[in-house]
Amino acid sequence: MKQAKDNFSVQATQYARFRPHYPDALYEYLFSLPLQFNTAWDCGTGNGQVAVKLAEKYKQVYATDISEAQLQQASKKDNITYLLSRAENTPLPDTSIDLITVATALHWFDIDAFFEEVKRVARPGAYIAAWSYSLVRISPEIDPVILNFYSNTLGPYWDPERRLMDEEYKSISFPFEEIQAPPFRITVNWSLSDFLGYLSSWSSMQHYIRKEHTTPLDPLKQELLQYWQDDEVKELTFPLFMRLGKV
Repeated sequence: MKQAKDNFSVQATQYARFRPHYPDALYEYLFSLPLQFNTAWDCGTGNGQVAVKLAEKYKQVYATDISEAQLQQASKKDNITYLLSRAENTPLPDTSIDLITVATALHWFDIDAFFEEVKRVARPGAYIAAWSYSLVRISPEIDPVILNFYSNTLGPYWDPERRLMDEEYKSISFPFEEIQAPPFRITVNWSLSDFLGYLSSWSSMQHYIRKEHTTPLDPLKQELLQYWQDDEVKELTFPLFMRLGKV
């Protein structure tokens, strides 16, 4: 089995604070699926952002992650059980889950082994939804700066798994009855400081800092200040993509 990677424990606080939240429309769509609202499993839950939303609808939510530091940041609710566990080998019972969600985490898993675990724990007629978001869009002036920073400055510091996100998970073999999900997007209103905080939560940023013993955010900020003042709030858009299937 592929070795598990924990790329987010070091910056768990930044991750919890700055990662954008998924839109209500996404959850409303998931809740519209023809399912019983008994049990859900949020895999790679991180700080529990998705688990908390699922808990509004499901009687019981299991939320797993390999990062104890991330789980310590998660919001607690009576009907959420957080488990320190790999995605591919959980203590969940056979045929026990109605909905499996994976938000911005699938690319880190041993995907074939994870899908076998999904088949094991899924009830007949269960659904799996795996989604993430593409590179942020801000403005015609700023977008090329961010793309250059993403591809060139941080390019060598991304894990190989990042390619799956760049391909919007389309290259992943998906052994389920696939359903075409509607398009979604995240919209946030952030200051430049908020945006730089979000960038600090990137795994590639931590790889860069460990290797180079400096941060690339300082020169980036100077470049962005040409288009984005310190006290200015801008609207940012993250396009979402999803693989959805009936197990």
